Amino acid sequence: MSQIATTKRRSLRRRTYIWMLSTLAVASALIYWEQTALLYAISTLAMCILLFMVAFANIEGGELETNQPAEADDASIHESNVMAGAPSPDIAAPRKTTRRKGAA
Repeated sequence: MSQIATTKRRSLRRRTYIWMLSTLAVASALIYWEQTALLYAISTLAMCILLFMVAFANIEGGELETNQPAEADDASIHESNVMAGAPSPDIAAPRKTTRRKGAA
């Protein structure tokens, strides 16, 4: 690993520890001075921000591959059904339809 990557990692780790300790200090101070309503509001906002960050994050790290044709997927499903012994949709028994009395 290069020197730059190691330095960057240490910097991020240090920044993370500072954020954790400062958050712990603020939460402890709010509990000590009995400001739990304010702590509740702050924690609710923090959770909303975290959920938005996760929702808009690029978790997969790339675009979804949607360029594959649908026929290939249908064919692979059909092949797996045949191998599993399931009847194919072409051979499946037709449904019986019944008419109600008085229906046109």
